[in-house]
Amino acid sequence: MAKLSIIGAGAVGTAAAHWAAVKGVAEEIVLVDVVPDLAKGKALDIAQSAPVHGFSCRLKGTEFWEDIADSDVVILTAGRPRKPGMTRDDLLKVNLEIVRSCAEKVRELAPSACLIVVTNPIDAMVYAAYRITGFPKNRVIGMAGVLDSARYRYFIAEALGVSPKDVQALVMGIHGDHMLPLVRLANVSGIPIRELLPEEKIAEIVERTRKGGGEIVSYLKTGSAFTTPGLAAVEMAEAILRDEKRVLTCSVWLEGEFDISGVFLGVPVVLGRNGVERILTFTLTEEEKKALSASVEAVKNQIALTGL
Repeated sequence: MAKLSIIGAGAVGTAAAHWAAVKGVAEEIVLVDVVPDLAKGKALDIAQSAPVHGFSCRLKGTEFWEDIADSDVVILTAGRPRKPGMTRDDLLKVNLEIVRSCAEKVRELAPSACLIVVTNPIDAMVYAAYRITGFPKNRVIGMAGVLDSARYRYFIAEALGVSPKDVQALVMGIHGDHMLPLVRLANVSGIPIRELLPEEKIAEIVERTRKGGGEIVSYLKTGSAFTTPGLAAVEMAEAILRDEKRVLTCSVWLEGEFDISGVFLGVPVVLGRNGVERILTFTLTEEEKKALSASVEAVKNQIALTGL
C-alpha cells in the first residue's frame, strides 16, 4: 500500500494533501505539523469532501512524527512563506533550521522514502536535506521546475489564446530570478512560439515567469502561492509512486551534466519508482549556457550560506 506523507500543514502542505487525495496518488496520506491539532483539522476538512468528489484514500492529520514511518514519498513544505519585499534568499537562514529538524526525522522514520523538498529557497534547502539525510542523490529532489514551467506555459497560452494543455515549455536553473525559461524549445503543438509571438512579447513572458512567485506575493500581501506549488509537488510524487517515468524538470544533484557539478539545479529528469532515474541532457546554446551559469553561481552562494 503506497504511503505519502506531507510535512507542514500550511497553505502549500494543505494544497498538496488536497490534490493528492483528489488524484488518488496513494492509499494512505499523512499530513503532519508541529502545531497541535492544525494538521488534524486540515486533514478532516479534506476528508469530508470524499463523498462529494468520490475519493477513498485514508487521510490522517497528526502532530506525531511517528506517523510518517515507512512512507514511500515524503513532501517537505514546512517553512516560513515569503512576505512582500522578501526574496527567496531572505528565507534561507530562517528555513534552514526547520528543514534540518524535518530532514532528521525523515532520515530516522522513513529511511527508504523519496524526499521532495518544496521549502524555499528550494535549491539550497534540497541541498541541506540531501546532506542531513545522507540519502542517495536519486531520492532527494527539489520541486521548482514543474511549478515554474507551469507558469511559463500558462503565460504563453494566455498570450496566444490557446489551451494551456497544448503548450510545451520548460524552465531550467535556479528557482529564483536567474531561472532559465527556454524560448528555443517552447512550442504550441509543435509550432515554435517564435513563429507565433513577437520577440518583445516573449521577453515579457520570460520576465513574468521569473517574477511569477513575487507577483502572487504582491497581491496576497500576507502569503505566497500555494495551489500550484502543492499540485506540482504531488505531480512529482505521483510519478514516483506510480512508476510513471514522467519527464519533469526538478532540482537534482548534478555531477557533470550540462558541465555542472556540485549543486542542485532544475533540469529535466525521468521520475519513476526509484526517484530520479535519469537526467536528460541536451546541447545548450552559448546564450543558454551563460544564463544557466548565473543560476549555478546563485545556488553556490546560497549553499555557502547554509554552512553544510
